[in-house]
Amino acid sequence: MENIKKVLYSGSQREITEKKSRFIATIAPVKTEEEAIEVIASIKKKCWDARHNCFAYVIGNELQRFSDDGEPSGTAGKPMLDILVSKNIHDVCVVVTRYFGGVLLGTGGLVRAYQKAVNQSLSTCVLLEPLEGELLNIKSDYNSAGKIKHIMDSLEIFGKNVEYTEEVKIEAVVTIEKKDMFLEKIKEATGGKIVVTSNGLIEFTIYESKLILF
Repeated sequence: MENIKKVLYSGSQREITEKKSRFIATIAPVKTEEEAIEVIASIKKKCWDARHNCFAYVIGNELQRFSDDGEPSGTAGKPMLDILVSKNIHDVCVVVTRYFGGVLLGTGGLVRAYQKAVNQSLSTCVLLEPLEGELLNIKSDYNSAGKIKHIMDSLEIFGKNVEYTEEVKIEAVVTIEKKDMFLEKIKEATGGKIVVTSNGLIEFTIYESKLILF
């Protein structure tokens, strides 16, 4: 089965206990490395008395970072990152705070505990699957605008913005699969009395009847 790309939309926080140690996993959506650093700094400030605040984050399609924050090398940050990568989750930062309970878990036990904490928190997050699309700018007269809107509704194409001036300017978000059909239909319906330009490729999805751009 294809591992479909997912983007974190809303995060969560969950806690587990392993041999008296508390592991608190905080997962937050981030768009930039600066935002990830801010999340990590905020958790470290809040949980200043914890033994460890290990983290991992994935930004976009390429940027990945992690830290064991004092745990034995390879027992925390990298296993946490492995979970994010294996599930193909992007734009996400996870911090697992450990309050040491006095009992050593061993390297294998640490890996399992950190990964379990991440998985528990992910189970209550909202993950969205991006669609590939294109943002089209459409200019038309007022008579043609109604026809374009009707076609958009029939094809389940979302409008990002509509501006009414001397003419009507519509921003339409169209999947790659529907683009040619949509252009053909609106040109036919309006007698070609429209101007269409592309604002480039985008990733988007629809969540709770709202257009979400990534």
